[in-house]
This record gives sequence, structure tokens and C-alpha cells, in this order.
Amino acid sequence: MDLSAFDRSAVMTDTPGLFEEILSSDDIRTKSSRCVYCKGSKMLCGKSRCSVLARYFSTVKAKGRVDGLGLAGNSPPSVFIGRMGYPKVAIGPMIPPFHGDTSLLDTPERWVGLSIDDIIGFRSNLVRGMHWVDAGNVASSNRLVSRTRELAMAQKPPEVDAEFKKKPVGRLTVDDDVQPFGPSAPLEKFDIANCRFDNRLEKAFFDTDLLARDAIVSLYDGGSLISQIQRAFSVGAFGLEKRRRFVPTRWSITAVDSQLGMHLLESTKTYPFINEYRVYETHSLDNRWAVLMTPSSWKYELIEAWYPNTVWNPHNDRIAIMSDHEFFDGRKTYASIGGCYYAARLAVNELLSRERRQAGVCIMREAHPGYILPVGVWNVRENVRTAISNPPSKFPTLAGALTHVSNIMDIPMSRWIKSSAVLKDAMYQRRIEDFWR
Repeated sequence: MDLSAFDRSAVMTDTPGLFEEILSSDDIRTKSSRCVYCKGSKMLCGKSRCSVLARYFSTVKAKGRVDGLGLAGNSPPSVFIGRMGYPKVAIGPMIPPFHGDTSLLDTPERWVGLSIDDIIGFRSNLVRGMHWVDAGNVASSNRLVSRTRELAMAQKPPEVDAEFKKKPVGRLTVDDDVQPFGPSAPLEKFDIANCRFDNRLEKAFFDTDLLARDAIVSLYDGGSLISQIQRAFSVGAFGLEKRRRFVPTRWSITAVDSQLGMHLLESTKTYPFINEYRVYETHSLDNRWAVLMTPSSWKYELIEAWYPNTVWNPHNDRIAIMSDHEFFDGRKTYASIGGCYYAARLAVNELLSRERRQAGVCIMREAHPGYILPVGVWNVRENVRTAISNPPSKFPTLAGALTHVSNIMDIPMSRWIKSSAVLKDAMYQRRIEDFWR
């Protein structure tokens, strides 16, 4: 994998200086508890373990029917590459204890409309096998390594037969950037049967002179699902031969979203502006989404509002709001919101690319108390895709569009504006075209 071929900061760095000046009011705190920024990954509280996630670990039992050292089933296909201890990483298959078409278990593009219980239910049946390797050892002759790579490039759910060194144990593992999964254990061995490679992934794998970025773009333009590309990317299937690496699943998801978003932006920034103000909307998993597009040059912002008793705002008595943005020239640091920022940016650029138009975009998300568990970055990408797949409400003025947004969301429009760089710019910044009217 050619690590120079994608934005390293979007994959391998935590952002310093996450906290900005506090803006508060009686009902909303713009910068709230560290949980909203940390999301269980940075341990900003100083603890060795996330107490928020521990609440779920102690109460949610994995439902996998695993009662011994052996397990056989059809993998969706699915693999997982851990990030703890990098560059020494744990790689291995994700296997459910049943047979048949299990593809739904690891195809987030098909999850919109499912309940949070549905997602937790079938994801908790995925048992993770682990084998520790050096991240740069993708060409190892070790069968556990080669089988993991083969599984990641499978076209349909193959039969997987695994033996573990000890009985898989553990509780449901959750992360805001990756989908939940169930018990785990070190692998003794595993075999794959009836495994057919996806021809497009196989072609990219054997082209050892093709840059990782070019492979990602080519597969995307050819119709491969983003989840398929991310899975193959994580096992080092792309890039110049000597630079290929295992990439932790969490990082691979953001790397692919980031690169594809940047690829589409190269064209988006050259297109004419849209002709009106638009508002797209959707509701899912007790999340409300409003996507506002303005007739202007490219600018983008994602604002997340977490209500009390949601997963990343468990103890607060006020709504916690955080945001990240970029203007036409982009951003130079990794977004503090994390992978969600890049997933949503990709989704809106897909629409603008299809329409051959340019716009300013502000995405507003309210996470209400029914959102009890993070289900992964896919939730942002796919729900923004769903929102913009429907006809928008159109307005001749920004004021009309903001009034409509205020009818969709519970939080007052004044508080969204106070938390937003893009909305303030749209409202107060004079432009050359303003003098042509």
C-alpha cells in the first residue's frame, strides 16, 4: 500500500488542541464534556478505560452461539484489523455461527431503515478471530495472513471453519467509527471453502504498480461498494508492492471516505453554483438530519448535537454541540469529529458530482436519547445519502431555508448559527457577486 497516496492525517493522527472557546446558553452548551470529542478513543478523561462504553460492556451480552474452540459459518465476508499496539496489529476473520447468505451482516449500505436493535442483534453474532502480525508483513506466507486477505476480497459469503486457542469470550464491542461485533479469541487456524474473489478487487490486488489512491478511485468509479473497498484496503490489497500495509479497520474506513471525497471535490470545485437554497432531510435511529445547500463556492460543515442520555453525552444536563468545517481551500488538520466528517463530505459530493454543480453545504445532526449505542461511521454516510436521494425543499433566500430547517430540528436556529462557521459566512460575508445584483 502506498501510504503517500492518501491523507496520512486522516488515518494515523489524533488531533491536538481539540477544545475551543466555550459558547454557552441556558439550554445548550456548544463545547460540552470531553466524551463528545473523545468518543471512547482518545481517553481525554485520563482513565485507562472508557467508562461510557463500560456501561454497555457490562450489560450487553453477545448472542453468538459459541460453546467451544471450534466455529463454522459463512462469513459475510468480513475481517477486522485492530489498531491497538500499531504497528503490531491483530488481524483475522469475523465469523457468525450459522450458514447461508450472511452478507447483510457486513454491508452497511443495506442498513438504512433497520432498527438499532436489528443492527446490534446480527452484529453481535460475529465472532472475531485474532492473529498478531507486523503491519508491514502483508506478503507473509503464514496461512492465517493469506486466508485473511483472501476472505477480504471474497465476492460472496464463503464457508469458514475456525479453531481458536481458547473459547471466544467478551461482550459487544462498540466504536463510533466501526460497526459493533461480538466475542473474540486468538486463532489457532482457519480455512476457507467456496471462496470466489471479486474480479475487480483481484485485478487491483495483482497490479502492484498501481497507487492505492488510484485503485480506490478506479474501484469506486467501477461500481464497487465503499464497504468492499474499505475491507480490501485494510488488508493491504492495494498500492505499490513494497509499500503495502495492514491498515486498522478504523483508519481504513476514514482513509477511503477521505480519498474518494477529495477525488470528487476536484471536479465539484469547477462546476457552476446551484441556483437556489436547498434543504434535504431524513430521520433514522432517533437521529434527525438536515442538509442545507447554498448557491456559493464549495464550503462544508458537519455539526453534531448530542442530547443528554445519548451515548457520548451520558451525564450532561445540556445538549452538547460540536462541529468541523472547511472552506474552498480545504482543511489541513484532521477533523475533531472524526470519520463522520469525511463520510458525510463524500456523500454530498456524490450528489454534486451527479448534478455537475457546486454548493456550500452545512449538515446538521441531532442525536436524540433513542440513539443508545454508536453503530459506526456508515450511519452518517448512508443517512446523508438517503437524505439527498429525496427531492429537496427549495427556497429563493437563505432566510426561507433556515426557517424550514428550524421546523425540522428541535434546537433553535440561533444556536445552530452560533455553532457554525459556514452559516455565519453565508449570512454575513459580502461577496463580489452581491454587487452584481
